[in-house]
Amino acid sequence: MTAGRALGRARMTTAIPRCAAAVLVVLLAAASPAPAAEPSPGLGQTIAPDQPVATGRATLVTGHVDIGPRYVDDQWTLLIHDGTQAQPVWRNPDDTVLRVSDAALQEVPDDPAYAFLGVDGGERVYVVPQVQKPDVVWIGWNTQDPRVMQTIDRGATLTLLGVRGPGTVTTFIQSGNFSAPQVLWRSPEPAAQPMWVEVNTHTHANWVFSEPGVYLVAVQVSADLITGEKVSATRTLRFAVGDATSTDEALAATADIAVPAAQASPGEAPTQAGEASDGPGTPLLAALVGIAVVLAIALVTVLLRGARAKRRAEREHVASAAGGQS
Repeated sequence: MTAGRALGRARMTTAIPRCAAAVLVVLLAAASPAPAAEPSPGLGQTIAPDQPVATGRATLVTGHVDIGPRYVDDQWTLLIHDGTQAQPVWRNPDDTVLRVSDAALQEVPDDPAYAFLGVDGGERVYVVPQVQKPDVVWIGWNTQDPRVMQTIDRGATLTLLGVRGPGTVTTFIQSGNFSAPQVLWRSPEPAAQPMWVEVNTHTHANWVFSEPGVYLVAVQVSADLITGEKVSATRTLRFAVGDATSTDEALAATADIAVPAAQASPGEAPTQAGEASDGPGTPLLAALVGIAVVLAIALVTVLLRGARAKRRAEREHVASAAGGQS
């Protein structure tokens, strides 16, 4: 984790390390591994401050796509950064369908490490891979808009609030061929699922859809600004999974997603996932400090009670001795 502004308060969330040019693996059947494709463009991208917000409806089928915070008319919001064309643009999630074609179908590995998918090994699921596959849309997230980088305090939080669809949605990352999967979001979970993202981050992950159909995914982006202000916005991502799924249906679908009551508050900094803590603003350290405080209070209470009992016993002994002498 890089040094930055003062650490925020601790919160139990998942955090994603900043990725530059790391080679990341894609979910593949364990019996038939394939070499990972080189990301294109690289994860070290930059975003120009004058990239426009496109109008009109769009269906993104292949190529590079990110979700990320952006200011529109001075209002903090979450948009889709469309890098599928020569000139990148930002798009409104309400007017954009992310199509996951049948080219994304893969078999779930027969490996207990992937039990979190809730799908039996050998079953076929739709996978938007962590490493770019030419004929499948490549979905990640970034905190690289220049104004966003200038105004947020150390990073932002992306929170999965809920999913509506015919199956489950799971997002995870996996670094290296032998590393365990790190689960980020799982739609079966009833609570909001926050994920910390550092400033100037660009990351891609595996998105797994268990069934074809229309999926609406409610995501909140929140942050503390360097001015002390808190900002937050919730948008709905629209997925059409499977070649037979209608994009018109995805655009027309109503986002009646039940949002958990306990949403993440913006700007609180969690521990970097998979790394040792480097400061006091971490959940583990906060928990240990809390336990230490409780134990210290208990110890002091016991010592004080013991001291009072000892003094009382001494007074009674002195009074008894005095009475025996009289």
